Amino acid sequence: MPKLYMKRIFKVSTILKIIASGLLCQLAGFTGSFFTRTSVDTWYLTINKPFFNPPSWVFAPVWIILYFLMGISAFLVWDKASKQEHVRKAIGIFLLQLVLNIAWFFTFFGMQNILLSVITMIFLWASIQWTIISFYKISKPAAVILLPYSFWVSFAAILNVTILFLNLK
Repeated sequence: MPKLYMKRIFKVSTILKIIASGLLCQLAGFTGSFFTRTSVDTWYLTINKPFFNPPSWVFAPVWIILYFLMGISAFLVWDKASKQEHVRKAIGIFLLQLVLNIAWFFTFFGMQNILLSVITMIFLWASIQWTIISFYKISKPAAVILLPYSFWVSFAAILNVTILFLNLK
């Protein structure tokens, strides 16, 4: 690696940004898991799910990896020049999607309101796409790193809508 790049990695401010980005995303995941834990072994077992619903053990590792990738992506953008208006706006959009991510866990598992969770999922999905577009203008790798998250949430949206229809009364 070039000497200048290695010097940049080990700056205290850079290390703090990496840690803050990662912790923020993992905290969002932890917050979402709080809502999940309260109903995954009770209410969630009683609702109808489609044949393509993954086994329960798949969700936690996938989300941990996705939150890790989100943290890297956020760092790459934040590290570009956080005082620039377009970077601050992109980070704001990222934070919005993170809040909507938590809101989905709250509406689906916490409130056990499948219809409201579908509506929340629509806004979450749109905000992820908006984040990817905003990040792409600043750091192409940051945008690409978010693609697995976008694909997973797209799958989750299909799953969520299917669960809604399977549980209409």
